[in-house]
Amino acid sequence: MMRSLFAGVSGLRIHQTRMDVIGNNIANINTNGFKAGRVTFQDVLSQTIQGARAPEAGGKGGVNPMQVGLGATIGSIDTLFAQGNLQSTGKATDLAIQGDGFFVLSDGTRVYYTRDGAFDVSADGSLVHAGTGMRVQGWQADANGNVDTTQPLGSITIPLGQQISPKATTTASFAGNLNATAGVGDAWSTTITVFDSLGNSHDVTVIFTKTATANTWDWAASVSGVGTVGNGQIVFTTSGAFSSSTGGPITWTPSGAAPLTITPSFSAITQYSGASTVGPSGQDGYATGSLDSFNINSAGIITGVYSNGRNLTLGQIATARFANPGGLMKAGSNLYQESPNSGVPQVGMPDSGGRGPIFTGALEMSNVDLAQEFTNMIIAQRGFQANSRIITTADEMLQDMIALRR
Repeated sequence: MMRSLFAGVSGLRIHQTRMDVIGNNIANINTNGFKAGRVTFQDVLSQTIQGARAPEAGGKGGVNPMQVGLGATIGSIDTLFAQGNLQSTGKATDLAIQGDGFFVLSDGTRVYYTRDGAFDVSADGSLVHAGTGMRVQGWQADANGNVDTTQPLGSITIPLGQQISPKATTTASFAGNLNATAGVGDAWSTTITVFDSLGNSHDVTVIFTKTATANTWDWAASVSGVGTVGNGQIVFTTSGAFSSSTGGPITWTPSGAAPLTITPSFSAITQYSGASTVGPSGQDGYATGSLDSFNINSAGIITGVYSNGRNLTLGQIATARFANPGGLMKAGSNLYQESPNSGVPQVGMPDSGGRGPIFTGALEMSNVDLAQEFTNMIIAQRGFQANSRIITTADEMLQDMIALRR
């Protein structure tokens, strides 16, 4: 009878724990990236009253063991890392992972992991976790926008307002058609804007003139106030495709700037019957500009958008994956820490290695199922009531036993 009392008490304890977990789940129904918990029970050591007996040859059959259980205990408290729904926020620094990855954060001494992508840009330009101020980890790009993911992780900086130095134009390309039916001396002109070493823009006019030689055009580049700065010829095949070009480069020295030397490319020009349409298709120079905004793609690459129209990679966010995410230790503030049973973090680029892509302007919602939690609450309540009844009944039986002496 005393065993039933202890079994009832153990039942009360485990159902109290289950209610604690249910209460925590419901409390975090609207917590970003929260993962619901689950409690499992298991029986404790049973007292053996009689052991099992094997069957006798030609005689009696076997007898099963007789054991009385001593109650129940907590088997495990698990964290369920099922995917939560994504909620659109429209904020450029809000990020959500669709998959098994975790964002990597650091306070300067320790590393943490989170599914909560509510990030912001701090006063020093660092990308940080809004709730804790911890810095988001990844790889910073170099001055040319190159990211080396083989380097150690570090904090990511988005220097809004930062100036980018100008770049002098070194190549200029043209595309379109030159009319194959044009007469000797007929001309077509177009203008391309280029930049010098100081970031000043200059308009270069290129005139294409049909020559007396079949399928051949002269080209000449000029700058206002300077004159001709380059010339040559373009030759086409009998089918109208580009064959070769001669002459160049386009070169002169702008006032106060370094000499400009530009290599023109005419390989995208054709000579077919029809109107002439040749125009500039690109050049590699740009003026100075400041970082106005940025965007983040599914691979975590942060691209800065500058006022001069230039786009430059600023860095890449890292994500981590664990062999056993259920083994992670909760550290509060939506953070997790590595544990001996979580496995070593497999850090790499988002949308690779099973880490899942990143969605910008969205946050992952809690994966708590409210209907399921209410159902679990009812089950826990009934379990608690049943175990309390065991204790009450056992107590009454003990009182009746004591009353036998009277």
